Amino acid sequence: MDESTIPPELAEFVACSPDRLGGEVLFKGTRVPVRVLFEYLEGGYDLNEFLDDFEGVTREQAVGVLHAVPGSLFRERRAA
Repeated sequence: MDESTIPPELAEFVACSPDRLGGEVLFKGTRVPVRVLFEYLEGGYDLNEFLDDFEGVTREQAVGVLHAVPGSLFRERRAA
């Protein structure tokens, strides 16, 4: 994935470049992979714990990703 393939509803919150952490999708302005948020939530941690542990990520970014991801997944599925 690169910047051109990030769904528009996520572009405000995330960035991706092959030069940064092997092309992982990161919270914009950080080196925190978006997948870590989902790993925290899957592990039973709440959003506040994630934000406390990754101070560079804003609440707006995290909530924006959580709201945008389902829509972008369904949009991609319909397009396939």
